[in-house]
Amino acid sequence: MLRFGRLAAMGTVAALILVAGVWASWGTAQHVMLSKGREQGTMKVTECGEDVCAGPYTPVSPGSEARHRVVIDDSVAVDEGGTYSVAVKPGGDGGSVDVVRTGASGLLYAWVPLGGALLLSSVVVAGGLRMSRSAWVLGGVGLALITAAYVAL
Repeated sequence: MLRFGRLAAMGTVAALILVAGVWASWGTAQHVMLSKGREQGTMKVTECGEDVCAGPYTPVSPGSEARHRVVIDDSVAVDEGGTYSVAVKPGGDGGSVDVVRTGASGLLYAWVPLGGALLLSSVVVAGGLRMSRSAWVLGGVGLALITAAYVAL
């Protein structure tokens, strides 16, 4: 009975870690993966602050409108002076329009939180569930995802 309780508890913890990774990734990934019907274009980064970078938006998709200033999260994914393919996030607060990177690099970057969750859950699977082969697979996939995102950016 004690063994079953340990397996159930550790299985639940591993599953929660993976669900949290998907949840954290989906906020950005949905705009990259389900971009049909969304405004798409390019953004030239002209200024970067502490948290965000901004610049003009040039539309590529039909029905999209040019904007003088759109905002993207400042991260390793963008550099000042660079031009990036982006998709416009619907909504916006106080007139600022948020965008996310598209293409392979944007997709991989959006799923980096899932890669971290895979790495973390591999430790739980190995230690708590005593499933070393499955843990190696989870860790390998997580490491491959993070590495691919790093190389693509």
